[in-house]
Amino acid sequence: MARTSNKLPADLLKSVSRSFYLTLRVLPTKIRFPIGLAYLLARITDTIADTGLIPVEKKLQALQALRERILGLTEAPLDFGELALQQAAPAERELLEKCEASLALLQKLTPADLHLVRNVLSMITSGQELDLQRFTRASRERIVALSTDRELDDYTYRVAGCVGEFWTKICRLHLFPRAVLDDTFLLESGVRFGKGLQLVNILRDLPADLRHGRCYLPTESLSVAGLKPEDLLQPANEPRLRRLYGTYLDRAQAHLLAGWAYTNAIPQWNVRLRLACSWPILIGMETLKLLRSGNALDPQQHIKVSRRQVRLLMLRSVLMYPWGKAWRNLVPSTAGLSGKAVASEAVLP
Repeated sequence: MARTSNKLPADLLKSVSRSFYLTLRVLPTKIRFPIGLAYLLARITDTIADTGLIPVEKKLQALQALRERILGLTEAPLDFGELALQQAAPAERELLEKCEASLALLQKLTPADLHLVRNVLSMITSGQELDLQRFTRASRERIVALSTDRELDDYTYRVAGCVGEFWTKICRLHLFPRAVLDDTFLLESGVRFGKGLQLVNILRDLPADLRHGRCYLPTESLSVAGLKPEDLLQPANEPRLRRLYGTYLDRAQAHLLAGWAYTNAIPQWNVRLRLACSWPILIGMETLKLLRSGNALDPQQHIKVSRRQVRLLMLRSVLMYPWGKAWRNLVPSTAGLSGKAVASEAVLP
C-alpha cells in the first residue's frame, strides 16, 4: 500500500470550505488534522448528497459505500467519476476525484481520534440519507415539508449538533484533558452551538430550498400561522409568516448564545480555540440581523455577510481578547430576543 502524507490538502480545503478554512488555520496544531480531515470527508458526503441530475438511489448507494469505507467495514476502492462529472464547481469535482486520497488520511489518526471521526461522520451521513429519502419526490410543484419541530431538531442535530459533540470531545482529549470543567454543560452547549449554525443556514436558504421542493419549517407550525408550504413560494405571503419566522430566528440566536457561553467556558489560555469558536458565532449573529429585515421569502434577496465585515469581525475579536469584559460583550447576552424565547431555549438539549 502506498504511503500517505500526514498533511491535509490545504488548497482543496481552502477552495471548498469558505469561512471554515479561516477557523481551521487558527486552530491549535494538535487538533487541526483530525478536525480538518473530518470536515474534508463531511464535505465529500455533502457534495454527493447535493449532486443534481443523479437518481436519489445512486446517491444513497454512494453515501452508503463511503460510510462503509470511513467505518473500516470494507476496503473496496470507490469511483465517484460519474458524480464528479455533474459538479459545476471545479473544487467539488476535485473533491470527489480525490476521495481515495482523503480516505487514506484516516490511517494517520490515532485510535482515539479515528473513533471520534468515524462516529461524527456516521451521524452526519445518517442525516444526509434521511434528507434524501424524505425529499425523494420533492419539486417546486410538489413541496415536501418536515412535519414537526422534533423532526427539525433531529435533523439539525444529525448534520451539525453532533459536530459540536465531536469538537468538544476532541478538544478535551488534546488541549485540556486535566482541566476541571463541567463536561455535561460543554457537551450540551456544543450541541446547541452546532444546531444554531445549521438553523441559521436553514432560515437564510428558505427561498432557495422551497424552489427545490424542500421546506424545513414544519407543517405543524405553519398551520398555526394559517399557511401551507406552497404558500411560501409567494413573497407576498411574507407578512403572514413573519411572526413565526421570528420565533425561529430567536431559536437560532438562543442556540448561538449557548455557543458563546460554551466558548467562554473554554480555559482562557486556549486563545486560538476561543477565537476559532467565536468567528462562526459572530458571523451567524450578523446573518440573523440581516434576516430580521427584508422579505424572508424573496428569492432575489441574497443574505450574506460581506467579506469585509467578516474580516472586521475577526479583527475586532483579536483586539478585544485581552480585555475580558469587552470580549464578552462582542455577543450581547439577550439582544433582540424575547424573554420567552430565552427561557424556552435555555432548557433545550
